[in-house]
Amino acid sequence: MKIKSVVRSIICMDTLITVKVVSAHSESFIHQSIDQVFDVFTFVESTCSRFDDNSEMRNLSRHVGSAVTVSPLLFEAIRFSLELAGMTNGIFDPTIGRLMEEKGFSRHYLNGRTPAPIPDSTHPASYTDVEIDENHRTIKLLKPLVLDLGAIAKGMAIDLAKRILDSFEGFIIDAGGDIFAGGVNENQQPWRIGIRHPLEKESTMGTLCISDMAVCTSGTYERIHIHNGMHHLIDPHKQATSEDLFSCTVVAPYAMLADGASTAAFLLGQEQGRKWLEDAELQGLWITSSLQIVTTNDMKRYGYE
Repeated sequence: MKIKSVVRSIICMDTLITVKVVSAHSESFIHQSIDQVFDVFTFVESTCSRFDDNSEMRNLSRHVGSAVTVSPLLFEAIRFSLELAGMTNGIFDPTIGRLMEEKGFSRHYLNGRTPAPIPDSTHPASYTDVEIDENHRTIKLLKPLVLDLGAIAKGMAIDLAKRILDSFEGFIIDAGGDIFAGGVNENQQPWRIGIRHPLEKESTMGTLCISDMAVCTSGTYERIHIHNGMHHLIDPHKQATSEDLFSCTVVAPYAMLADGASTAAFLLGQEQGRKWLEDAELQGLWITSSLQIVTTNDMKRYGYE
């Protein structure tokens, strides 16, 4: 049967989601599968959005001091975020939502939606103020706080969507630069993924050659406040942004890990972040503010050039 390529895109989760499938399956079956992928992204957004008053996560933020049973999806997102926070001594922190709002990131980037404030959430809080019970699948907020899962939600959606496409010969899911590339491309070769130039949107500063791996980038150029010029990658300890780096890209076996790790490794900085990634047996690449490229020791295994 003839191999065909189908590409479709939607706007969801505050970004452009593009899915490409390479397969000998019928086009109708491919389109049905892509519809299911887009449904996954819509569901994850409706569950984890900080900007939707009706999202499950926003509703959780209204319950302080009591254990709340949450959906498996939200529980896993929060559990993973807290684990990553513990691994980085809180430089990655899912309770950064209040600080994000203070710095001006209180409106949905595309539709301008602004959620109602969480009462009494102005007091300092950290990831240690969130308790989870894995046996009962409950979350307990010890203080009024605003959760933000933006650093892992797209990755989680990609991983769930990947399961739908695993039967195809090849596919790529691109959620605003967070990517999972499965199988092979139209030429029966691994996928080539470009590392975006931070100052020239249509240019790259290198490429990776991957198959069945995720590549996620956290960059200062994605979200910049129009009034104060700050980018969205805020260090919760310093309550400020770094001007030393443009981006950090991480390659990992699944997208939620690559998504969260790229944010964490950016915030840790190139020296500490490099050691942290290598200790975790992950590979990464940083682009500094002077456009220098720093990589972990084994980045060449992914054909970086």
